[in-house]
Amino acid sequence: MEPRTRKVRGSGGLSLHVLEWGDPSAPAIVMLHGIRGYALTFASLATALQPDFRTIAYDQRGRGDSDWDPERQYYTENYVNDLAAVVSELKLERFDLLGHSMGGIAAYVYAAANPDRVRRLVIEDAGPGASEDSAGSVRIRQELQSAPTSFQDWDSAVEFMRKLRPTVTEAARLDRLRNMLKQRPDGTWSWKYDHAGIAEARLNPDPSRMVDLWPHVEAIGSPTLILRGGRSDYLKAQTAEAMCKRNPKLRWVEVADAGHYIHDDQPRIFEDHVISFLSGKTLSGSAS
Repeated sequence: MEPRTRKVRGSGGLSLHVLEWGDPSAPAIVMLHGIRGYALTFASLATALQPDFRTIAYDQRGRGDSDWDPERQYYTENYVNDLAAVVSELKLERFDLLGHSMGGIAAYVYAAANPDRVRRLVIEDAGPGASEDSAGSVRIRQELQSAPTSFQDWDSAVEFMRKLRPTVTEAARLDRLRNMLKQRPDGTWSWKYDHAGIAEARLNPDPSRMVDLWPHVEAIGSPTLILRGGRSDYLKAQTAEAMCKRNPKLRWVEVADAGHYIHDDQPRIFEDHVISFLSGKTLSGSAS
């Protein structure tokens, strides 16, 4: 199913590239991708949710077909403000919200501040402290520092992604490259996202703009499902357990044989958990 596309003005006047699947009158779910993600990373889930949902995803600022921020404002508050702008433009009164990694952080903050709008919340591998002191956060910083700015040819890009994401399928790696790269007139390939600006905000952040997620997690009033990859180096199982103890609205499930990118590593299981949660059902699995 091909999505409908539109442009929405985000915070700071940036143009955001929005995709929609499904009946516009169906219940809505908004999906937020991670730090080097893109809206189409959720295409399979969006299709699986049909015909019951109007599924909305967008390239977050600095990624895909959305505007890059000339001031390099790539912080949680900016992503939350962009989400508020999309929700306002699309006239969403009440909706479900899903976020992966960086998108999950923004989803926690938005949901805590807008319990009247967020009906149910799904978080894919994100939680307090994960972006600051986990092995995954170290990995992400190293990847941002070491990633080449361009590739001489497509095969070089494929080999780079194969080494970077050895556990995901070849199809998933190729999908990522098709959405993360653009070809230059000289035949070389460069990133289709603001690598320098995003890296600057992540590697040398303004300490005053860093977010402590714990107060937001504790304030969430929406039923929430947290999915953790069993091999994740980002969200610790202890953190997932602690979140659920602090807020009874939360429950968590561990997806075996999946890392930080659960929707790439175990797409069918990921989709089953999301669909079951949104429909009020419970799947068996490691959970609290």
